[in-house]
Amino acid sequence: MDFFDPGKKHAVLSLFTFCVLISCLSAEIEKMRYDSPLVVEEIHVGVILDMKSREGRIVLSCISAAVSDFYQLHKNYSTRVVLHSRDSRGEPLHALSAALNLLNDIKVEAIIGAQTSMEAHLLADLGEAAKVPVMSLSEPSPPPLNDNKYPFLIGIIPDQTSLAMAISSIFDIFKWKDVTLVYDENTDYGENIIPAVVNSFQETNVRIAHTSSIAASSTNEQIIEELHKLMELKTKVFLVHISHLLVPRLFLNAKKLGMMSEGYVWIMTSSSMNFLHSMDSNVIESMEGVLGLKSHIPASTGLQNLTSRLRRKFYMEYSNKEVTELSPYGIWAYDATWVLAEAVERTRSKNSTKSFSKHGVVLLREILQTGFKGLSGEVQYPNGKLTSGGFEIVNVVGKEERTVGFWPCKEEKTTKESCMPLSNRRNLLFTDNLETISWPGGSKRQLISEIKLRIGVPVKVGFKELVGVEHDLQTNRTYVTGFSIDVFETAIKALPYKVHYEFFPFENANGVMAGAYNDLVYQVYLKNYDAVVGDTTITSNRSQYVDFTIPYTDLGVGMLVPNEKDNMWIFLKPLSTGLWITSAGFFILTGFIVWLIERPVNKEFQGTRWQQIGTIFWFSFSTLVFAHRERLLNNLAKFVVIIWIFVVLILTSSYTATLASMMTVKQIQLNSRGSYIGYQSGSLGVIVNLNFKGIKPYRSVEEYADALSKGSKHGGVSAIIDEVPYINIFLAKYSADYSMIKTRSTTNGFAFVFPKGSKLVHDMSRQIEHMREEGKLIEMEKTWSLRKTTLMSEEATTTGPSTLDLYSFRGLFLVTGISSAFALFLFLVFSTTFRNLIRKQLQLIGRQLQRLRM
Repeated sequence: MDFFDPGKKHAVLSLFTFCVLISCLSAEIEKMRYDSPLVVEEIHVGVILDMKSREGRIVLSCISAAVSDFYQLHKNYSTRVVLHSRDSRGEPLHALSAALNLLNDIKVEAIIGAQTSMEAHLLADLGEAAKVPVMSLSEPSPPPLNDNKYPFLIGIIPDQTSLAMAISSIFDIFKWKDVTLVYDENTDYGENIIPAVVNSFQETNVRIAHTSSIAASSTNEQIIEELHKLMELKTKVFLVHISHLLVPRLFLNAKKLGMMSEGYVWIMTSSSMNFLHSMDSNVIESMEGVLGLKSHIPASTGLQNLTSRLRRKFYMEYSNKEVTELSPYGIWAYDATWVLAEAVERTRSKNSTKSFSKHGVVLLREILQTGFKGLSGEVQYPNGKLTSGGFEIVNVVGKEERTVGFWPCKEEKTTKESCMPLSNRRNLLFTDNLETISWPGGSKRQLISEIKLRIGVPVKVGFKELVGVEHDLQTNRTYVTGFSIDVFETAIKALPYKVHYEFFPFENANGVMAGAYNDLVYQVYLKNYDAVVGDTTITSNRSQYVDFTIPYTDLGVGMLVPNEKDNMWIFLKPLSTGLWITSAGFFILTGFIVWLIERPVNKEFQGTRWQQIGTIFWFSFSTLVFAHRERLLNNLAKFVVIIWIFVVLILTSSYTATLASMMTVKQIQLNSRGSYIGYQSGSLGVIVNLNFKGIKPYRSVEEYADALSKGSKHGGVSAIIDEVPYINIFLAKYSADYSMIKTRSTTNGFAFVFPKGSKLVHDMSRQIEHMREEGKLIEMEKTWSLRKTTLMSEEATTTGPSTLDLYSFRGLFLVTGISSAFALFLFLVFSTTFRNLIRKQLQLIGRQLQRLRM
């Protein structure tokens, strides 16, 4: 073939040109198919932010960037989110008006915004009415009691619960037990955090000792005045939860007043720390030593690219607004926009024929079910709330922040990779997880909470085993000893934090107690003392203005009485005359019935008449001590004896118990004429509550013994009423001649006194519980001779053990009587030997009658 033929060459060129044209046309058609705007459905979304604020502009820029980035990656999606921004001007009503405009005029199908809690509250109600999802940058205020109250509200920031838990973990690791909460007045920064923090602190036994509210509109003079109040408090640990706009004035003034020096602790929440990068260098420098929580945003290439783009944009549009770092709110809004765009696409592809209101419900469901890995980490909204990504624990050093740990974190040394999702409340933070912290004043040592207490103690004349005060005139020192002091010092040393204390006797210039116990306790309410340690009784009246620990002594009051003198006939007193006679009668009756049943077949129950009578009495009364030795052959006799032995056992046990009580406790009648009751001077309330008359006060153990030995007829008393711990001390010395009758629990025992709301109440109570469980309290009582008591039952309070009468045992005698009668009846009916004996006796009688007739 000749390829250089001109005709053929022209044909080949024509064919090649045609193929090229076909290829170009196909490529153009394919391009037109992908780029055609006819298949795209626009979905209108409203954005309501404070456009005048720096943060509002950054958030809007992040939302716009998210829409652009999302559709750059998903060009084939059939939907496009179209943003409609509105300015809330920082006012909730303006935000509500903007939302109504967007819903009525634009017909938006979702709203992003709500930078304040009040805006979130208003838009949540509006979203519920319109069935439109509202993606909020804040939680509604006040927080709803029911999580389902705002179903169309989606929180795109972590809720306050995770923040409160992180704060609680920090306090737990440093063992801080008191804190002063500083928050914004009349703003949602304080209102939302307080309930969550209080609930979390309760788990770690941290007490909010004071609260300080500072309004955003406060002048420097007002802030300084409030800081002066904080300086006067004993608590030097401050938890700051305020707007970042208020931070500069607070810390600049605090530094001027010397409150950023060693000894102070400042903990800041993420509400302020998230914006630290936007603050001036002199403000950051004034905050040196502050420890804070910052929302954890993992570093990524996507985050760096977004930051660079916004930095250039702000430099071009706002030359005086430099963006060095994106706030977490902008990043959360960026991720939320991606979730919304993805949910919109799924909604349209699944429900293209749904009505507008139906679209809102379906869109909400798709948003809640959508999750992906965004710039802030794993992004999901279970139950309408963003899953917390945790917090960085940062320390302000110089003019910058330094990350010293993470929350939550694993047990190994903290690194970026060790941060894990929030799933377990336990083991959240450990001392090894934190790097060295620089505290205010440049101190590097770990600050553990220390407490200083001024403790009032009573000054007593007697009963110094409980609390005794001795003055050494040579050394000019005062020594406080006693059981109460030992219990207090053992418990206070076991606390997980340091407590310094000093005892101050409550006495006047003469060395005598300066008032009654109520006066001493009231000194704690007046803040003259921080606590009271001693034999202080828990009462309802005192509990109105102070708090008590759990009692560390026995509860209730007891009665001291002299022991009963010897009585040769006391053994007859336990049983009444009727019961003695009835018992003796049943002894004889039982012996007779057993003899009657056993005599025909048992040789031991036969013999002469006098031998048989002796056997009846011997057998019946020997059962009293279970010493009967006769062998029973008839089952009916055995049945009778078994029932009778049960009755005898009950009778002897009751007799023994009653006789023991009568031989120990003297029978006295407290209300009889001429009887006096003694009590301890200073504790008249115990006697008044028990309604006794004829009372005499005493002050010491020796005076108690002297009064009881004399008796009421000789100027003494018949009994003494006092609280159980005092009586135990008395009986430790005089147990041979006196006994205690426990009456009733009319008092609540001795306890330590602290101011209302003091955390030491709970901590000391827990230590007292441990001491009681481990037996340490009993050992201390023995050391101070407080545990040697002859104790009788409550029934002996006024009349002593009562004599047992027949009425109380009528049931027993009825049972044994019926049993014996039943056995005798069966014997008479079925016994052949007995019938033969009766027949012989009748025949004998008949023959004798015949002889008489003859």
